[in-house]
Amino acid sequence: MSTNLQDGEYVVSAKGRRWLERGHPWVYRDDIQRGFVEHVTPGTVIAVLDPKGKRIGWALASPASRIAARIVSREETQPDREFWKKRITHAFEYRAKLGYLEPDGACRLIAGDSEGFPGWVVDRYADVLVLQSGTASADAMRTMWVELLLECSPVPVRAILDRSDAAVRKHERLLPRVEFVHGDINGEIEGTVAVREGELCYEVDVEHGHKTGHYLDQRENRIAATSDCAGKVVLDAFSYDGLFGIRAALSGAKDVLCLDQSAEAGERVLRNAERNGVADRVRFEKVDCMTDLRRRVSATTRYDLVACDPPPFARNRRAASGAERGYVELNRRALEILAPGGLLVTSSCSHNVKAADYVQFLARASSMANRTTFIESLRGAALDHRVLLALPESSYLKCAFLRAE
Repeated sequence: MSTNLQDGEYVVSAKGRRWLERGHPWVYRDDIQRGFVEHVTPGTVIAVLDPKGKRIGWALASPASRIAARIVSREETQPDREFWKKRITHAFEYRAKLGYLEPDGACRLIAGDSEGFPGWVVDRYADVLVLQSGTASADAMRTMWVELLLECSPVPVRAILDRSDAAVRKHERLLPRVEFVHGDINGEIEGTVAVREGELCYEVDVEHGHKTGHYLDQRENRIAATSDCAGKVVLDAFSYDGLFGIRAALSGAKDVLCLDQSAEAGERVLRNAERNGVADRVRFEKVDCMTDLRRRVSATTRYDLVACDPPPFARNRRAASGAERGYVELNRRALEILAPGGLLVTSSCSHNVKAADYVQFLARASSMANRTTFIESLRGAALDHRVLLALPESSYLKCAFLRAE
């Protein structure tokens, strides 16, 4: 191995080499044997070398993070502006093939590390793009990447909002940031954008809503869950904007009840119901969902479809063991209020809860509810939330369709 290490080069250990050669893009600080990590500017393109000096790939540096760099290319040539233009163009082309670029549609345009944009997510709501940056390297690349979004977009872009206010930024000592980097919006209600998915129309609060304003990852799951709801009674727990419930109403459900602890979300539920012409069949109650489901067990109403899409119960590995209690209790109560032959559509968005473990939690819930329950399908996120096989962290959503007798 050469002793003349250059600026912009990291030499990883044998363990780090094996990790990266399996395809994982993250270069951990502990695996860097040589390199001036503390003195590197965020966003610097780093040549990552194995212990013998052979280049493994090119990475973007985030020197304050435990993940000190993230591989973006394994090609011979160092990434430049043309490289990033091709990558963004490919992302647009993939969504176009999925049919996700309707003028007033919504989708995830850039799926972060999975698509080679470390810590950078971009969602599209009609002609408004909302980006989130979770790494110092993405912050450093923002100007170029935004320019390329505008240059490559096959659909009009009225505004781009930077909603980089997620807690993950604290890991790299980054301050929250919310600002328009292109244009602005003037919705019917301040900060909102109207979006259409097929027959469903809904509003998105891009400035103050959860994540980038909405939960786009459940798109296909909502459609599948509500395809046969004629005459049915539906409960949408942790409803946020109520789209499981409103889709059920559009499919013919006779009564839909949406539950959430947020009054602001409830106002959007009712406005969305009005937009879709189903306000007479959609109700909202502001409650603590877990407490409310326990209370409903002793009531007489039973539901043909129950949808549960709670926030993550395990935001890190330390919380994974405690999450089991929450998921078992939630799904036990949901099964107890489900009518015979009814469908429970229940989700976990915690990456730290593995799919096999989640299924075991559901089995325990079924046993405690004294129900005979069948898994009809175990689904993930919509296809625009791309999952890289070598990056298991990119697979997080588990959405189970359970039929209970």
